[in-house]
Amino acid sequence: MVEADRRKLDNMSRTHAHQGVIALAAVREYVSVQSILDIAAEKGEPPLIVVCDEISDPHNLGAILRTAECAGAHGVIIPKRRSAGLTAIVAKTSAGAVSYVPVARVANISATLKDLKKLGIWVFGTAAEGTTALYDADLKGPAAIVIGSEGDGMTRLVRENCDFLVSIPMKGRISSLNASAAAAILLYEAVRQRQ
Repeated sequence: MVEADRRKLDNMSRTHAHQGVIALAAVREYVSVQSILDIAAEKGEPPLIVVCDEISDPHNLGAILRTAECAGAHGVIIPKRRSAGLTAIVAKTSAGAVSYVPVARVANISATLKDLKKLGIWVFGTAAEGTTALYDADLKGPAAIVIGSEGDGMTRLVRENCDFLVSIPMKGRISSLNASAAAAILLYEAVRQRQ
C-alpha cells in the first residue's frame, strides 16, 4: 500500500469518485520465465523472447506486446520495478495482444539474462553504439532481444549481460528510434531469418 495525496488520486481515477482509495490490478496474470521457455519447446521452436529493460511508457509496452504477438515471439519479460505493468492502457495499446503474449515479471533483469544465457539463449541488446550491425546478428537460434528504456536505453548491468550489442542502421539525422519501433525491427529481422 502506498499513501498519496488527493490530487494524485484524482489524476489516477477515471471517475474522480475514488473515496480516497484506488487499487491497480494487472489485466491478466503474469507467467514464469520457465513457462515462456516451455511454450517455445512445445512448438519445437528456438525461443524468441523480448526483454523490456525499464520501459515506463504504457503505450510503448503495449506496442511491443502487439508486435511480439504478431512476430510469433514466445513471451515478454518485464521488471517489477521502474516499468509499466499490464494495465488497461497497455492492454488497449496492444490491440488485444495482451491476451495472447505471455508476460513474465521478474525482480532482476540482469539475473534473468544470466539464467537465460546458462540455458543457451543468446542475448541481443539494442544500442546505437552497438558493435554488431543488425543484418550481421544471427537471430535464428535461441534469442532474447533486450529493449532499453525510452530515455536512457539499457541499464549498465543489463548492457554488460548482453552477448551482442546490435545497432540498427540510421540513415537520417536523428540517432535513435522509439523503443517499440526498435523492438519491431529486431523481431521482424528474426522472423525473416527464421523462415
